[in-house]
Amino acid sequence: MSELAPLIADLALILICAGIMTLIFKKLGQPLVLGYIVAGFIASPHFSLTPSVIDAASIHVWSDIGVIFLLFALGLEFSFKKIVKAGGPAIITTLTIIFGMIVLGFLVGSAFGWSKMDALFLGGMICMSSTTIIYKAFEDLGLSKKKFAGLVMSILILEDILAVVLMVVLSTVAVSSNFQGGELVGSIFKLVFFLVLWLVVGIYLIPLILRKTRSLMNDETLLVVSLGLCFMMVVVAAKTGFSAAFGAFIMGSILAETLEAEHIERLVKPVKDLFGAIFFVSVGMMVDPAMIAQYWLPILIITLTVIVGQPVFAMVGVLLSGQSLKTAVQSGVSLSQIGEFSFIIATLGVSLGVTSNFLYPIVVAVSVVTIFLTPYMIRLADPLYGLIYKHLPEKVLTVLDNYAESAEPRAGKDNHWKQYLGLILRTTLLYTILSIAVCALGFGLLVPLAEKWIPGIWAHIAAATVILAALAPFLRAIMIKHNKSESFMSLWEENKANHAPLVASIVLRILLAAGFIFYVLGRLFHLSVLLIALLVVGLLIFMLFSRWTKQYSRRLENTFFTNLRAKDMQAEYLGEKKPEYATRLLDKDLHLADFTIPPEVEWAGSTLRERDFGQRYGVHVVSILRGNKRINIPNAAEHLFPCDRIQVIGTDKDLEAFGTALKRHEGSVPENLSEMILRRLPLGPSSPFNGKTLQESGIRNHYHCLVAGIEKPDGTLHVPNPHIPLEEGDIIWLVGEHKDLDVLMTLNLTTDNDI
Repeated sequence: MSELAPLIADLALILICAGIMTLIFKKLGQPLVLGYIVAGFIASPHFSLTPSVIDAASIHVWSDIGVIFLLFALGLEFSFKKIVKAGGPAIITTLTIIFGMIVLGFLVGSAFGWSKMDALFLGGMICMSSTTIIYKAFEDLGLSKKKFAGLVMSILILEDILAVVLMVVLSTVAVSSNFQGGELVGSIFKLVFFLVLWLVVGIYLIPLILRKTRSLMNDETLLVVSLGLCFMMVVVAAKTGFSAAFGAFIMGSILAETLEAEHIERLVKPVKDLFGAIFFVSVGMMVDPAMIAQYWLPILIITLTVIVGQPVFAMVGVLLSGQSLKTAVQSGVSLSQIGEFSFIIATLGVSLGVTSNFLYPIVVAVSVVTIFLTPYMIRLADPLYGLIYKHLPEKVLTVLDNYAESAEPRAGKDNHWKQYLGLILRTTLLYTILSIAVCALGFGLLVPLAEKWIPGIWAHIAAATVILAALAPFLRAIMIKHNKSESFMSLWEENKANHAPLVASIVLRILLAAGFIFYVLGRLFHLSVLLIALLVVGLLIFMLFSRWTKQYSRRLENTFFTNLRAKDMQAEYLGEKKPEYATRLLDKDLHLADFTIPPEVEWAGSTLRERDFGQRYGVHVVSILRGNKRINIPNAAEHLFPCDRIQVIGTDKDLEAFGTALKRHEGSVPENLSEMILRRLPLGPSSPFNGKTLQESGIRNHYHCLVAGIEKPDGTLHVPNPHIPLEEGDIIWLVGEHKDLDVLMTLNLTTDNDI
């Protein structure tokens, strides 16, 4: 009998425990993440009543793969464009929470006498709330349509994205084992460089590859290709000094901008769920009851720190962003827990060997407690707001109201200098990074190959030609991009004093482009400085006025922006894109929400005038999305049909009443559930249907049965003709309900068996 490998036996134990626990926690209405953690504890050596995992090292490898899949799936769901769409309030609040909680966590860890690295990682672990837990809590409590819920979800999106950046920073600090500012700044610059490079190159190339191979893609090939790209980026990230999870997240973000993003997300989800479950089970395996009992005081204090600190910093951030006190309180208490990223950051500390053994189970225990308390904390929002409002001085409330009003965007004269400098800095940074990448690739790969295969000076001539040709579109963009933009022309015309700084900005960018050319020529050819300078000037003039360079540059740029906007263009075409003002409504009392008309609702078929939502519920329908069609600002005569998706504007209170009414008016279960059957009706000599046509017989109109066919005495089956008389000996094949067919059989004085 063959011996079973320990890894297979361990996997069987893990999945059995996870399956049982998830069913139990699903029945109890608790988050499945907690079920996985409990399953891990049951399968660990710390629980003696059940078999334990044999090969824990292999399970940790699988959990690392689980982290990769979790971050890859997160990248597929949250693209970097969502940072811009999240808006100022979300950005301000997120940064306030993260920096505040990192500092608070570091102070708490230091107060316990822990090492600086333990205290720093503790701050990183407690600064991120749980996206899945909060999303599920909002759905269960019916709060997902509330104004503050949209702000909270935007904050969570930013937290998840910045958590990846935090992991890179923590890894850098852990590897260097110190807090030297110079190394940290250098690591941040390195992060920005590779982040921009990978995103730009990926968004340019990967959609092209997927588009060219679309005819060859089915579910299997698309899944394999997507996971291949994911693990390719994992390897690239590891080779450049970043974590594997960071590479997976980047590739997910790149694929999120493709038209196949949702398809890939559906295909990856089962794989992500499997390996994600193994990861969370491995988290539970780290829970040691003896260590939790030993460190009960730190667990209690850190739990209180999270429950109090997260809401307080969130409230401060929301108030600083110009939102109302009520929105601040509702948002703050919703963020009073830590979740998935806490485990991932804890795993990072363990894998790097920089955190103590006690920190992992402490964070797991804190996470379990805070997750359990999340629904109760959310329910405390309104009473807590009432208590705060009642005890705050009138002057403070007036100041908060005035600040919220002053923070609202107002129309005014555009700051042309701010616009122009922003455009120039973004463009210069982007194309400078691409130019550096071209030079690095050219000198690291192309030049050695040329020297190996091409003799003499011709090797450097060929390499220089290729490198400069690749640089040409980027250097041209650095030199002349936005020189005729609206902000540039406005500055030029409004004041002659602007001429000198505008010209200086152009000259500086030309010098930057010249520096790249000088660097390439200087490294490849031993020429005098004057001769190289003349060559540089000649090449700059060629790049500026060459038709080929201009077309090449525009083609690259157009392809990139087409790929970047492809998903939004498709959503707009399919009627899935919200109006531009939707995100700005978060700053107002009004809120835009989506509702779907259920197939059974009695409203279906009614006009907007007949429903009169404005008078009844205080809400107004601003758009109707029907299939591929969008009807903006529909008139009162527009009908509502089943499965229409309507965008409704109103206050939180009105939208909640409308949603409740929509569910209340859903049709009940149909009373008539009779099955349709097929029966044969032979026409005897006394049949009342002899000599009558189907139309005259009333079989359909009076008896509610359908004639499927007419069988003649010779055995031939004829398609029913409503104008041909029925004859004795015909057999009518009928479809109908039992009761209707029984009436016909009785009338015909003939019985037959159902078939």
